[in-house]
Amino acid sequence: MATDLHATLNRYSPAVLSLFRAVFGLLYAAHGASLLFGYPVATRVPVGIWPVWWAGVIEFVAGLLIMVGLFTRPAAFLASGQMAVAYFWQHQPHALWPIDPAQGGHGGGEPSVLYCFAFLLLVFTGPGAYALDTRRRTRR
Repeated sequence: MATDLHATLNRYSPAVLSLFRAVFGLLYAAHGASLLFGYPVATRVPVGIWPVWWAGVIEFVAGLLIMVGLFTRPAAFLASGQMAVAYFWQHQPHALWPIDPAQGGHGGGEPSVLYCFAFLLLVFTGPGAYALDTRRRTRR
């Protein structure tokens, strides 16, 4: 019984990995878009403001690349590093643990940590079955 379940789930792993990648990329790009363009949430920052505007550029571009699965591993590596920096610069100085309410108005560091490790996972697993990287690789 368990063997059948594992076999069934393993068959869908590449597709689910693609879904995971696309959703995380979309959310990451949306966060960057809100910083750069004030859409979908009005949190726009002035052009060139260090480090927030530049973080928005990384989030928007890397998020789009990750979402469609193009240059997934390098984009995910950059995104993972950016989220680690965000945690250690913006959240960790207020409290050691990301769940600690002492992080106050920073919204807690949990999203930064989750994004960091989700993108790190993509660095090592790749984009999944349904990605532009996969199509490019199969054409060669």
